[in-house]
Parts: sequence; C-alpha cells; structure tokens
Amino acid sequence: MFGLLSGMEGMDVDVDGYLRQAGVDPKALRTPGDPGVTPIQYVALFYALMHGLKDECVGLFSRPFKPGSFALTAREGLSAPDLRRALKRMSSALNLLQDDIVFSLQINHQEAGLHMAPANPGRDIPVFAQETMVRVMWRLAAWLLNSPLPIRHFDFAYADPGHHELYQFIFPADRRYDQIAFGFWFDISKLDTPVSRDEPALRTFLTDAYTQIISPPRHFGLTGQKVRNCLMLSYPRWLTLKEVADKLHTSPASLQRHLTAEHTSLQWLKDDLRRDLAISRLSSSKVSLVQLASELGFSDSPSFQRAFKRWTGQPCNAYRRR
Repeated sequence: MFGLLSGMEGMDVDVDGYLRQAGVDPKALRTPGDPGVTPIQYVALFYALMHGLKDECVGLFSRPFKPGSFALTAREGLSAPDLRRALKRMSSALNLLQDDIVFSLQINHQEAGLHMAPANPGRDIPVFAQETMVRVMWRLAAWLLNSPLPIRHFDFAYADPGHHELYQFIFPADRRYDQIAFGFWFDISKLDTPVSRDEPALRTFLTDAYTQIISPPRHFGLTGQKVRNCLMLSYPRWLTLKEVADKLHTSPASLQRHLTAEHTSLQWLKDDLRRDLAISRLSSSKVSLVQLASELGFSDSPSFQRAFKRWTGQPCNAYRRR
C-alpha cells in the first residue's frame, strides 16, 4: 500500500481522501503494525488515484501515463506475430509514453529479456516503480501468448531488501539485485512463440486488466481457500460463519481463529468472491443489476453499484458497455 502511495510524495494531493474512497482508514494505515488492507481495497485505491490524477502510473514517473497508455502498449504487442516482435513494439511504445526508462529487448547467449534501464543514470527509479513495471510487462507478455512465460531470473537496480518471503510469491524465480537495469529474462527459444490473442480477447482483458496484473496476488491461505470453496458451492445462497463452520466440521470460534491467523475474514472472502462473480456476470450475461445485486447478497441495487465502482473504478453500466 505504501509503495502505491509513494508517487504522491511532494505532490499537493489529498491522500487521505483517496484512502477513504477505497474504504481504508488513514489513521489505521499510519498506526504501527499490520493495517489490514485487503487486495480489494488496494485495487480500489489504485483506481481512485488513477482516475483522480489522470495517470495510469499514479505519480511514479516524471510525466503522467495518460489514460489509454496501457491499452496502447497492449495493442502494440497484440499486433505482433510473435513474442520477439511484441516486446520490441511494446518497448517502442513505452519509450514514447514516458521519459524515465529505456525499454529494449536484449539477448544474452541462451536467454532473452525485457531490459529496463534508467534514462538518466544519475536518477534512481523508485523501488515500487521497478517492481510494478517488471511484473506488469511479464504478465502482459504471458497474456499475449496465452501460455506461461517461465522466467530464468528477475533483475532489479536496487539493493537486496533482505526479506524474501513475499518476493518469492510475486517474482517466482531467481532475483538479482544491484543491477545496472531491471527487467525479466527467459529462455531464448520463447521469442518465437506466436501471439495467440485477438482483439475481442483484448477488449475483455482491458475491462479489468489492472486488477489482473497490478494488484497483489491473492493468496487465500489453506482455511481461506476452503471457506471460499464453500461459498462458491452454496452460491447464490450466502452462508453464515456457523454454516461454513458446520460444513468444515469445526466450530465458528475455531474457524474465526484460523481465518484471523491468515489475515482474512469471512466478510473479506465474501466480498472478494462477489467482485469476481459480478465481473463474470456483467461480462457474459444480460442479467439486470437488480437481479445481480440480489444474487450477490446486497440489500438493493444502489448498494451493489456503489461497491462495484469501489472495486473496479467503473460504474456497472460503463463496465458492461466496454
């Protein structure tokens, strides 16, 4: 969360206002310890900042990534026949859209990589910006191929942070620090892999691309995953804590303790599932908003629509049109 806000330093921005839009208590965020920010709140804050600042990179670079920059970059990749030319075309687009990083495809013996070098060697690229660009471009490349893109190693231009548990989850390969540039490297044979997506797939992808590739990976934990599975099987009926506990052959108190230990709750898991179901139903059906609100367990349609806009940054009808 603090990385996402790092671009706001020195800017005349009402950070607390954006936090409240995302349902995050500014005081809790500044209190030592775990602020308990959920992935849904993280995504909601990103959308609030992006729309408010009109910057898809939320202040991280010297000039804004105007709305539509990511879509333009993705379309450049989509227009290529294979990964080699997709990375070259996307690099060219990104080099036009910003002044801080020089993107290029590099080949080194039996590996190839998307190389991201600071345009000004005397200016450090923020840690969060490095991690975000590496992760976004890697996952976008894999999406274009419609297949995994195994990574040999990730490079970063900052010093080894010393803690690796979360990094192993987000960047699942060797990580090299204190490099002259940052990026990701893979087997050179992957360069000939054809781009396997089309324009309709891209339009669908872009309706929720930020949640898919920018938000932190969702890891529900062992108990959380079991609870989520129970909720899925019971949908459209929404189980209470006691009903879930009964299905898992445990007590409500014990279930609550396990969820708390995994930094989650039944309500958070319900909201996360509601969000996924809402996106799926709005993308693939003509269900009315009143009916969908009822299916998802909301008291009325306006409550559901407010929640959906907080989750995705878009009103339901605008999302459906896109």
